[in-house]
Amino acid sequence: MQSVTLEFRTEDLTLLGVIPPGLFEKYEEVELLETLRLEQGWRLQLLRVRRRGPLRSAAELERESRRIRAIYGLESFELVERRPRTRDYILLVRQRNPERLRRWLSLAGGEISPTAPFRLSAEKVVASFHGDERALRRVLKRLDREEFPYRVLRASGRPQVPEESSVGLTALQARLVARAWVLGYYAVPRRITLTRLARGSGRSAPAYGKVLRRAEGRLVGRWLSTEGGTPDPAELPAREP
Repeated sequence: MQSVTLEFRTEDLTLLGVIPPGLFEKYEEVELLETLRLEQGWRLQLLRVRRRGPLRSAAELERESRRIRAIYGLESFELVERRPRTRDYILLVRQRNPERLRRWLSLAGGEISPTAPFRLSAEKVVASFHGDERALRRVLKRLDREEFPYRVLRASGRPQVPEESSVGLTALQARLVARAWVLGYYAVPRRITLTRLARGSGRSAPAYGKVLRRAEGRLVGRWLSTEGGTPDPAELPAREP
């Protein structure tokens, strides 16, 4: 497995149809947080979008949803969270892929996935991908053949994800816990419900909650087993005689 980080010019991706024209007139930066589904014809992604001015309310976005979808070529979008202090929206966006991108995805054969860092600005796009080395080479060769401009910033091998991480979580648990953390499930007060958290994951809320509870149990158990983590016996509840 290998990871590669590429740099593109925003104007080239706009001409390709991947970035909607005029996006950066109102928005300063877009960050891809997670790709929930990537097919040849469409993609479902969780985005952080930073607005240049004050954020609109959820009600305003709802009223203008049809116009927003038409302007930016979206099939659908859902407001997950507003962050007024940083002028960020967290959005769940479904968007059709242009024909050229479909051809590149076909070459990838489902063996490449976007990963962090993946940020878009008015001037450039820094895009990272992780997957099978041969699939990555096929796509890069096609970019070269079509003379599509890009620059390789980093390329490195990365071992396959182990069955369990160094903190004792399975790959699934680590991924779902990280997503919950990013979206504010563990914030106080909580910024997203379990139902909304699970909606784009392909799992029901009870199933997602079960994965989180098992992960939390492992993390707490690991912490309790470390030095200084064992509770004071005096603080434990007395047993019934």
